[in-house]
Amino acid sequence: MDSTTRTIDEQYMRRCLQLARNGQQNAKPNPMVGAVIVAPLTSHLSPLTSKIIGEGYHVRCGQGHAEVNAFASVRPEDEHLLSQSTIYVSLEPCSHYGKTPPCADLIIKKGVKRVVVGCIDEFAEVQGRGIKKLRDAGIDVTVGVLEEECKALNRRFFTFHRLHRPYIILKWAQTANGLIDDNGKALAISSDFTKMLSHKLRAEEDAILVGRVTNEREHPQLNVRNWVGTDPKRLVIDRQHPLNLDVLHAHGIQSLIVEGGAKTLQSFIDDNLWDELRVETAPFTICKGTRAPQIPCGASLFDSSSYDGYLVQRFLNTLRP
Repeated sequence: MDSTTRTIDEQYMRRCLQLARNGQQNAKPNPMVGAVIVAPLTSHLSPLTSKIIGEGYHVRCGQGHAEVNAFASVRPEDEHLLSQSTIYVSLEPCSHYGKTPPCADLIIKKGVKRVVVGCIDEFAEVQGRGIKKLRDAGIDVTVGVLEEECKALNRRFFTFHRLHRPYIILKWAQTANGLIDDNGKALAISSDFTKMLSHKLRAEEDAILVGRVTNEREHPQLNVRNWVGTDPKRLVIDRQHPLNLDVLHAHGIQSLIVEGGAKTLQSFIDDNLWDELRVETAPFTICKGTRAPQIPCGASLFDSSSYDGYLVQRFLNTLRP
């Protein structure tokens, strides 16, 4: 593939990713997927070489997938362009019957010339079968355009299906000198704005967990009162009630926030049972308190933002299975 084609493919794949994110709340438990249909322009009067004739994303579980919605958006006067068109999809088209028919079959029926896929679907019912079906039908298929970005978009979905457990986010707030409480007593560390961001995170994830001591000492509500959305499922663990990942997987919980105290957080770190860290550092210090966990080996910083002196950093686990 030449560099010009690669650049064009990446441009339209970025649009797929933009569209896919619109399904963040309602596509669950399905992955977020975006699709763009692009037709070539033959008019010498236009400075453009192609145009988008259809777009779509997976809006809601049980309803049409991104490809279905993209084809449905094509105007009747542009239908004749499909035979020369390329469809870009952030995730491999499905090849099996679920709540909706296979998207690979629809693409073949529509007769598009080329398919560009962001990443292969790791779900057991797909895993390359959709791509094989398209190629067997004689369609030119390119795979792996913005692959890492496409995988990152659905890292919860992939973790759930590959590791048979939720995507686990360890989260804590600490003072500038690395303490999470005031000499064993609860301490308000977050600002109003960063607290709102924490509630936004809760609205995006399926469940939230604390340890028994935190639950009894602080009586946390663990809801989204400072944001709009659904409250995550509330979980409390202790020695008598340990975390059972098989149960969470069986209940379809794809993501879990751990907001426990230092011991609870450290236990997840020691077992290498985490995928992401979210650490907020406030711009003030206190004299004594419980020390926050150390950022573990293998943690790779991928996002850092400052809000009026409050630093929020996010890390990915490079040493997970």
